[in-house]
Order: sequence, then structure tokens, then C-alpha cells
Amino acid sequence: MMRWMCKSKIHRATVTEANLAYEGSITVDLALLEAADIVPYEMVQIYNVNNGARFETYAIPGERGGGAVCLNGAAARLGMVGDKVILVSTSFVEASDLPAFNPRVVFVDDKNRPVRQKRTPRRR
Repeated sequence: MMRWMCKSKIHRATVTEANLAYEGSITVDLALLEAADIVPYEMVQIYNVNNGARFETYAIPGERGGGAVCLNGAAARLGMVGDKVILVSTSFVEASDLPAFNPRVVFVDDKNRPVRQKRTPRRR
């Protein structure tokens, strides 16, 4: 059996831009994507802490170290500059692999710089 699991997340990033004219997606600082093991064009879920909006899109890399978290296209209607968001990537994991499975969590400061990372052990 396969389980749908949280593979990694970037916790409480700050939206730096909302660009309605862009064709879609979320632009994220490449260093943050790498820290969270999210590859360019990977599907991610976004949870807006400020307004409760939840949506899905794909991540595109922004300039490394620039701190970008930009809602593009339709997603720009679901948040505004300064909002806190949680970005989550998921994966399917074989039930037999669950004992060794640990999601990666990246915590950021107000400028979207990674301040702490952890692997979260799965609780039973």
C-alpha cells in the first residue's frame, strides 16, 4: 500500500510579491527550494496563514539568496505581500518504507532566509 505523505515544507515564509500578470506558479528563492528538497516545477501546496487560502501550483526557482516568495498568476489573488505562507511538497511512500520516512522542514526568518532545518520523525 502507498501512503500520501508530506515530503517537505517551508514553514511560514513571507510573500514578497504578487504578480497577477505572470502565467502562473510560485517563485521561490532557489536556496529555499534546495533546502526543502523541492525541485523546479514540482507541484506544491500553499497554505496562507493570514487568510486561510489553500491552493496548489508548481514551484519555479527565483534568484538564490534573494528571499523571493512570489505568488504568480491566479495565485496572486490568494495572498498579498507580507502574508505568511507554508509551502508543502508531498510524495507517495510505500507502507514498508514508513518507519524510515522523515519529512524535511525548513524554518525561515522574516526575510525568508533559512534559520533552522529538521527531519521530523514520523510518530506512531
